[in-house]
Amino acid sequence: MYTEIQREHPDSRSILTHPDYIDGNPELIKPKKLLNPVKASKSHQELHRELLMNHKRGLSVDSKPELQRVLEHRRRNQVLRQKKEEEEAKKLQSPFEKELLKRHQRLDQLEKEQEKQEDHAPEFIKVKENLRRTSTVTGEEKAA
Repeated sequence: MYTEIQREHPDSRSILTHPDYIDGNPELIKPKKLLNPVKASKSHQELHRELLMNHKRGLSVDSKPELQRVLEHRRRNQVLRQKKEEEEAKKLQSPFEKELLKRHQRLDQLEKEQEKQEDHAPEFIKVKENLRRTSTVTGEEKAA
């Protein structure tokens, strides 16, 4: 296809303009290539250097830098240690604390059961209980 274009336009080179500075005129200021700010940044250069080193070593791009791997390993170990300490603390609870925990769980369970029973109770029973409460409160106020 390229050869076809050249056949159709044999003077394609003459269509393009040539820059003036190629002539070698010493009075003209030669333009300099602009720097790409991304490529000029330190972080980009360091990343590029690391990629080249990994490529030379034969490591895949997905592998992490050594420092990052070490830090993640330390974090993981620290979390595991904390979990183990918490489990040991639970195991080392005194019998008194264990008994308190059991009672607390039983009380919570009883409260949940009472709430369920109250939800299923007919409306007139709820009203009757409210009347009893108000009548006892007014009776105590009269006695006082």
